[in-house]
Amino acid sequence: MTRRSHVMRWLAVCVAGAWCAGQALAQSAPSIVMASTTSTEQSGLFAHLLPAFKQATGIEAKVVALGTGQALDMGRRGDADVLFVHDQTAEEKFVADGFAVKRWPVMYNDFVLVGPANDTAKTRGKDIASALQKLASAQAPFISRGDKSGTHAAELRYWKQAGVEAKGAGYKECGCGMGPALNMASSLGAYVLTDRGTWLSFKNRQDLQILVEGDKQLFNQYGVMVVNPAKYPHVKADLAQKFVDWVVSPAGQANIASYKVGGETLFFPNANK
Repeated sequence: MTRRSHVMRWLAVCVAGAWCAGQALAQSAPSIVMASTTSTEQSGLFAHLLPAFKQATGIEAKVVALGTGQALDMGRRGDADVLFVHDQTAEEKFVADGFAVKRWPVMYNDFVLVGPANDTAKTRGKDIASALQKLASAQAPFISRGDKSGTHAAELRYWKQAGVEAKGAGYKECGCGMGPALNMASSLGAYVLTDRGTWLSFKNRQDLQILVEGDKQLFNQYGVMVVNPAKYPHVKADLAQKFVDWVVSPAGQANIASYKVGGETLFFPNANK
C-alpha cells in the first residue's frame, strides 16, 4: 500500500470516528417534551427562544404545539415534561388537581378582533363585548378556533360577558390552530379573535385588519408549569425545572422581550411582576 493510500485510509477512519462521536453526543443530549400553544410556535417565538435556552443549558426542548386544552390533557396523561400555555383559570385548576406543583407567570400580550376592512358589522372600537353583540345581530361570518385552546376559552368567555347565546348563522368552528383560523377568515372575509403575536407574524392578511383592541378584557397571560413527578415518575422534572428557571430569569425574560416582528414586540415578559 502506498503512503498516499495509508494517509487516505487514516483520514477516512478519523472522519468516521468523528461522525460516530457526533451521533453519540446527539443521541445523549438531554431533552424535554414541552406541550404548548400554537400561538407561541406560529408567532415564531419558540424559534427565537429555544435555541438560546439550549445554548445556555445544553437541553433541547421538543415542542408539541396544540391548543391549551390539549396541552393540559397531555400533562394530565404524563405525556409532557413542561407546559407553556395561556388559560390561567385552567392552569390554576391543573395545579389544584395535583398535576403540577406550581404555576409561574412568564409573559403576556393581548387578543385582538380582526375582520374585513369594510367592517360591515360596525365593530370597530375598544369594546369587545359590544363588538360581539353587533356580530351576532348582523349574523356576520365569524371563525372560532373551536379547539379548547386558550384563545377559544377566551372567546367563549367574551361571548358570555357580552350576554350573547345565539352567535348567529355566520358562526363557524374550525377545530384548528390560530394560523389556519386566520387563513379561513382571510379567505372568507370573516371576523376572528386572535392573539396579537400570531397576527403580527401572519402574512396572508388580504383584506383583514385589526378592528377591536385595547379593551382590558383582552389581556392574555402565559404561564409555565412542570408536570408533577409524584404522579408520573418518568417525567424529567429536573430538566423541565431548568427550563422554568431559565425562562423566568433575567436572561430568559430579556430574550422574550427582544423578539420582534416588523419592529413590534410580540410578547412582554412579566415573570417578576
